[in-house]
Amino acid sequence: MITAIKAIEFLNELRSKNLSGALLRKAAMQGLFELPGYDWCGVYRLEKDTLVLDEYVGEETDHTHIKVGVGVCGTAVAEDENQVIADVTKIENYLSCSLSTRSEIVVLIRDGSIVLGQIDIDGHAVGAFDYSDEKFLQDLADFLSDNWA
Repeated sequence: MITAIKAIEFLNELRSKNLSGALLRKAAMQGLFELPGYDWCGVYRLEKDTLVLDEYVGEETDHTHIKVGVGVCGTAVAEDENQVIADVTKIENYLSCSLSTRSEIVVLIRDGSIVLGQIDIDGHAVGAFDYSDEKFLQDLADFLSDNWA
C-alpha cells in the first residue's frame, strides 16, 4: 500500500526522464519493482482479443499471451474494469504466474474509451493492494497512455 507522497515522488521522477513508448514502460516497471510488496510488475498490450506481455520485471512467466476473459488480466479487459484481488486463491479462473503470488492488481491503460493495455502487479502477501495502489497505478496508466508510442 503506497502513500500519496511516495506516489507523487515516483511519478515526478518518471516524468523527469523524458521517455516514451517501450523505454518508458520498462523504466516504470523497474521503478515499481523497487516498491515494497510489488513483487512482479508488468505491462500487457492489448492486440485484438489477446493481451501480449510487453515490459516486465520479476520472475519469468509462461503467460506471455492471455485471451480476453481469462484470468485476472483478461477479466479486467472483458469487464472494462480494474481488478484488485486480495487473495488469488479465491479466484476460479486465476492464471498462476508464480507459486509465491497471493494478491494481484490490474489497472487498465486507456486512450479515451479504447483499452491499450494494462499494468499488472503481483504481490506475495494476501491483501497487498488497496485503493491507494489503484489510484497510484491509474495515474501511472494515464501517464503511460499519454506517452504510449
